[in-house]
Amino acid sequence: MKIVVLDGHGLNPGDLSWDGIAQLGELTVYPRTSDDDFAAHAADAEILLTNKTPITDERMERLPHLKYIGVLATGYNVVDTEAARRRHIPVTNIPAYSTQSVAQMVFALLLAATNRVEHYARENREGRWSRNPDFCYWDTPLVELAGKRMGIVGLGHTGMATARIALAFGMDVTALTSKDAGSLPEGIRKAASTDELFATCDVVSLNCPLTPDTSHLANARTLALMKPGAILINTGRGPLVDEEAVAEALGAGRLGAYGADVMGTEPPAADNPLLSAPRAFITPHIAWATQEARQRLMDICRDNLGAFINGQPQNIVNPW
Repeated sequence: MKIVVLDGHGLNPGDLSWDGIAQLGELTVYPRTSDDDFAAHAADAEILLTNKTPITDERMERLPHLKYIGVLATGYNVVDTEAARRRHIPVTNIPAYSTQSVAQMVFALLLAATNRVEHYARENREGRWSRNPDFCYWDTPLVELAGKRMGIVGLGHTGMATARIALAFGMDVTALTSKDAGSLPEGIRKAASTDELFATCDVVSLNCPLTPDTSHLANARTLALMKPGAILINTGRGPLVDEEAVAEALGAGRLGAYGADVMGTEPPAADNPLLSAPRAFITPHIAWATQEARQRLMDICRDNLGAFINGQPQNIVNPW
């Protein structure tokens, strides 16, 4: 079978091997596929693997040999799954491969805000500690997490992993979740409402999917409910927050810090207000990109494809 990876660089810039997938067919890997390149790259493909390259109804119409689409991510909005379903083309995704890595990034961003390691490391490289008259110095607030309340929006795989880390830090955990309160692990309390969570937590971490109900969940109104100096973390999806409202709250000093690994548009525009906002800690969508997580992604992709070839497809997101 002819297998084409449309945008392999994001998953594998050279430190992983495609050999496991190559054993399943005739493999071609393109680092990236632009709109102009799509027709030539996808021509005659029976299997398409994509991360961010859209596969639309119109594009499928021009690919008569296409039998399978594998998304190299958990989210699969880049594929018109209904159009694929009508053509009996299974679409698969990669669930839960980056759970621990993303939960780790939640706390990397949180600790960046509370301990400011990068600030002091930069100052010391420039000689500040060596010139200091005392044995230590600090010029930012330093915050202990133990005893603080962490609110987690979404208690799926990543939200639950984040909660476990928060409990290990000695934090109290409140979760906005559809799960029954009685089924939650010890130490996790169910929030009565979104407003209650934003109003009562010292840290709010967004770990939920992007839906019409969660779009701009963090907005001018909900940000105004937060405690002065509270911290907001977003490793879910960029549009979970109103970025202008977050930047305004940071500039006004009401929001203590904002840590995000995702933006509403990626890459963000150079004039995005969060890129220059005070106490905004922005990373370039790398929470998923540890070598361990990417290797799991590669392995699950191989297993998904092998299961399809053997007539027992798994992780299908568009069943018919």
